[in-house]
Amino acid sequence: MKDPTPRDRSSDWRERWLALRNGVLASPRFQRLAAAFPLTRPIARARTRALFDIVAGFVYSQILLACVQLKVFDLLADGPLSVAALAARTGLSEDAARRLLAAAATLDLTEKCGDDRFALGRHGAALRGNAGLPDMIAHHALFYRDLADPVALLRGEADTELGRFWAYAGRGAPGSLPPEAVASYSRLMAATQGFVAEEVLAAAPLAGRRCLLDVGGGEGAFLSAVAARHPGLSLMLFDLPAVAERARQTFAAAGLADRVTVRAGDFRTDPLPTGADIVSLVRILHDHDEDTVRTLLAAVRRALPAGGRVMVAEPMSGAPGAAPLGEAYFGFYLLAMGRGRPRTPGVLCGLLTAAGFHRPRLVTTRNPVILQMVIADA
Repeated sequence: MKDPTPRDRSSDWRERWLALRNGVLASPRFQRLAAAFPLTRPIARARTRALFDIVAGFVYSQILLACVQLKVFDLLADGPLSVAALAARTGLSEDAARRLLAAAATLDLTEKCGDDRFALGRHGAALRGNAGLPDMIAHHALFYRDLADPVALLRGEADTELGRFWAYAGRGAPGSLPPEAVASYSRLMAATQGFVAEEVLAAAPLAGRRCLLDVGGGEGAFLSAVAARHPGLSLMLFDLPAVAERARQTFAAAGLADRVTVRAGDFRTDPLPTGADIVSLVRILHDHDEDTVRTLLAAVRRALPAGGRVMVAEPMSGAPGAAPLGEAYFGFYLLAMGRGRPRTPGVLCGLLTAAGFHRPRLVTTRNPVILQMVIADA
């Protein structure tokens, strides 16, 4: 069937070029020649390795998950250990422990250092320095099960684990969620907010601001980090009633109860509290569809005074050097979750403009792989 989508001349030439290129690359004869010819052999080998890494990616992720579940990185934190010692502490046989540690070494998670001894590898050491990452990696066991049949997931035929975990995603009235339904995802968000907060606060335009409202602020991990960094800033948090109650307990335990005002509600139906001159949306918009995002941004605009500002911080499509993270990883994660999509900074700027904000612009963050930031003025 002919594709009815209209094409301009440049697109037509590009498609012809792609057809020619792909025909050549798919030719077994060309592949044999490329692998044999000295000048093209390194390219052919690199392409073969890249393709095999895609095929084997699930295995690599399961090796990482096994290391996290068995606390291998914690066990190696004080220095190298023998395979026998690691086997005893993880409950594996020596053969199984050796197999896991050797596999992890090829991924730079561990590093062999002598006869049957292993230390932390570069990635393993870096992982230990990022509190919350082990929690996120362990959480991915749900995502892996949802991806067992990717075609069923794409067709909407799967009853997903992530959809049940993120309880608000599949509820028509998330404001009625009981405390037990929000506990698991609230704890995960709090555990993984540390490295996110560092990135946001390194770029956040908070100088000269009087009061920050964090919408969808969860248990308050981000605002707790803000409180430590900006002692003169008044703070407000808005989230679902059951989540807001958890935030109140967090702030009380941290001695911040008098400094942070917590309000409960559903931002899809309830007005946001007024009084703030800057609003943060940290890892919020990409969880929702376009209609909900438009509703939320309009509510933020109504809550802000003239001269106020909104900042959107989340992983975005098109991040420099991280294209697969946006479209491949988050695209499918949010599909399994049940709603939402990764968006480019340009799309977010358009949504902000449509909501009545001015001068939407991208703010450079230290690590765009983790998140990017778009801000706009009221």
